[in-house]
Amino acid sequence: MHALSLSFSDWAGAGKRGKEEMGMQLKVNCDYLLRPQSNLAGRPFLTRAGPSSFSPSRSSPQFNARHWAERAVGLGLDGPAAGGGVGNRRRRKRSGRSDVVVVASGNAAAPSWDSWKPDKASSAPSLSDIAWPAAGAFAAMAIFGKMDQILAPKGFSMTIAPLGAVCAVLFTAPSSPAARKYNMFMAQIGCAVIGVLAFSMFGPGWLARSTALAASIAFMIYTRATHPPAASLPILFIDAAKLHHLNFWYAIFPGATGCIVLCLIVSSFPSQARMSSEHSSRFF
Repeated sequence: MHALSLSFSDWAGAGKRGKEEMGMQLKVNCDYLLRPQSNLAGRPFLTRAGPSSFSPSRSSPQFNARHWAERAVGLGLDGPAAGGGVGNRRRRKRSGRSDVVVVASGNAAAPSWDSWKPDKASSAPSLSDIAWPAAGAFAAMAIFGKMDQILAPKGFSMTIAPLGAVCAVLFTAPSSPAARKYNMFMAQIGCAVIGVLAFSMFGPGWLARSTALAASIAFMIYTRATHPPAASLPILFIDAAKLHHLNFWYAIFPGATGCIVLCLIVSSFPSQARMSSEHSSRFF
């Protein structure tokens, strides 16, 4: 063990700079140790005390001690050590020899509070990146409001909360998986049917909500049609007594029908607006 001159207590008591130096020392030593014996002849072996003419063989205790040292500092060649370190093994065969490069990584898991910070985008969104998606959402809700006025005598309404979430997806992240037509319509129709079935089986209450939401998530995963706004449709149907008379018509109205209207609004926007929406999707 004296050849490596490294112990777990040394590693634990060293500061950040000391650990970096030990990691670099271990990398060099491992590089030497894994070369054929003929290539090690006459080469100095690096220790914390300085270069040494000692050249360990693969069967030597010093070579076996290398495995302990790697495990101690989390730089094992065969994969991550128990301590969470990262080892990266790359072999390059040149003229009958095998070079091993040990790459030490000090990147630990990101602190939990990093998720509370805003994402660092390449550049701040421009005025058009903000104005066009906002204008699109305003136009969509205005159109739905006008349709509500027309449908009100018949007891129907197009303005429901899930469509506001769909607006956010289509106008701010049109290139995201949730904005794909297959995902959107498959999830909207399937989750709405699940909501009707859950209400028919369990009636209003927590059991119907829980079952409907769990089934909706399972349905979206199974069909590969992840569309988060659709997960609220079953709960909306169960809690909104004014929608119960729709029964299975709820599968296409107002959720799927509203999505058709939104897709038409998005496609009718100028090309500049669609480009701004594509650019703004990088910030979400």
